[in-house]
Amino acid sequence: MSKKKLNYTNPENLIYENDLLKVSVLGGIKLEGLDRLRVTIKLELKGTSLPPVRHSFDLYNDIQLEKFIRKTAERLETGTSVISASLSELTEQLEAYRISTIKESEATLPQKPKMTLAERKEAEEFLKQKDLLKKTNELIGKAGILGEETNRLLMYLIFSSRKRQQPLHIVSLGESGTGKTHLQEKVGELIPEEDKIEITTLSENAFYYFGQRELKNKLILIEDLDGAENVMYPLRELQTKNSIRKTIAHKNTKGETKTIHLVVEGPVSVAGCTTRESIYEDNANRSFLIYLDNSTEQDQRIMNYQRAVSAGQVNYDAQKQIQILLKNTQRLLEPIKVINPYAEKLNLPNEVLKPRRTNTHYLQFIEVITYYHQYQREQKVNKETGEMYIETTLEDIAEANKLLKETLLRKSDELTGACRDYFEQVKNYLQEKKKKEFINSEISKQLRISMTTVKRNNYTLLDNGFISVQSKKGSKAKWYEVVSFADYESLQSSINTVLDKALEKLQNPKEPSKRPQTVH
Repeated sequence: MSKKKLNYTNPENLIYENDLLKVSVLGGIKLEGLDRLRVTIKLELKGTSLPPVRHSFDLYNDIQLEKFIRKTAERLETGTSVISASLSELTEQLEAYRISTIKESEATLPQKPKMTLAERKEAEEFLKQKDLLKKTNELIGKAGILGEETNRLLMYLIFSSRKRQQPLHIVSLGESGTGKTHLQEKVGELIPEEDKIEITTLSENAFYYFGQRELKNKLILIEDLDGAENVMYPLRELQTKNSIRKTIAHKNTKGETKTIHLVVEGPVSVAGCTTRESIYEDNANRSFLIYLDNSTEQDQRIMNYQRAVSAGQVNYDAQKQIQILLKNTQRLLEPIKVINPYAEKLNLPNEVLKPRRTNTHYLQFIEVITYYHQYQREQKVNKETGEMYIETTLEDIAEANKLLKETLLRKSDELTGACRDYFEQVKNYLQEKKKKEFINSEISKQLRISMTTVKRNNYTLLDNGFISVQSKKGSKAKWYEVVSFADYESLQSSINTVLDKALEKLQNPKEPSKRPQTVH
């Protein structure tokens, strides 16, 4: 048989031919998972009117392969050796095709572009200016992200942490249609293409088949966590251990079984969106949680912007220039070590749930703010280790406190974000109407919330002691009464007081802070 090359003009219909056989690989082959080569084959014997044989199987599975060879030889009335040799040659050519395709795709991965001298100078000047976080937030808004002032800056800084040894992670929570995906997508547009991977759907083992260093210091944007439940475990491992490992058995073309160790290195920064807060508790514990603004004011801002777009009043060129500037500032940031000399004197409010992990997040976020200000910080050298570092300032801590008060408040609340938002709407409604009691149908009608949602939230509030219930003569309905209208404000005040007092003590120290010995 004369050897023919594999025809891959149509990736969905790969064709292999020799003097006797024509083999079509229908649907092509998967590039991921080099431990298997599953195909759907249409095999025809040339020069005959015999119908072709179609079958799906794994070319690396000896048992499946032998059965297919025997069945095909009987159907086409030919020798097994001819079919076996042809399939062996096909397997080799499919392997070569797959490897070359993978290499081509790796070659087309986004490469770090070279900045012009003017672009570098502009980015450096931006990073050196006063009120950097305020100016950054203003640019983020001008890039087309409306409202969400705290959330958008918080997300941008967390995305910036991807280059650090311990990156931060973020989960956006909210009902369908509140703009979770839009916010993540728009802030993601301010991060360089070569530093991020955007994912819509994921198969169970997808993370294991990235290149060993392909994810290192990358930002992973997952559009919908609700559709990624099967990859939550490797995702948590990447977040916690900065690497994932898997051992698989692999059969080569000779039928020999070998053990392959798949290793994918981090660290990574992970962002995702979900409507189901309680489902992802393990992942949420590793992440900052933000709740989208569902207010009528935010609705109005978005609708006004939509009208401006329709009227041709939005300057997309200006938005594009801002995106380029912020991407270039990101490219200039280097993963320098940060030391917080005030860390031992910082306290979290007692009300914070799961304080150990929250405390780590709090300290790491302060470090990220320092890291973002690296062009404004003096680089120092640890005399003992020779390691370069920069130090956190009191201004960094003040900025972190301002940005994290809402996040810490949510982490201290016994209620989920959705239930808390519902409860605050109910309290506002009752205060406006100067009422103390309410029934399900009343809230459903007045606040335009489905009866199912009202009942579910009221059960939660009742179980946690936020409302009480009673019956009234002549009424079949259950009457609910709010136990305290000031519970959330009291919690908020407590958190603010603890953070503010800790900062005040640092601003007026009685004794100098201990710092590492340095040389300048």
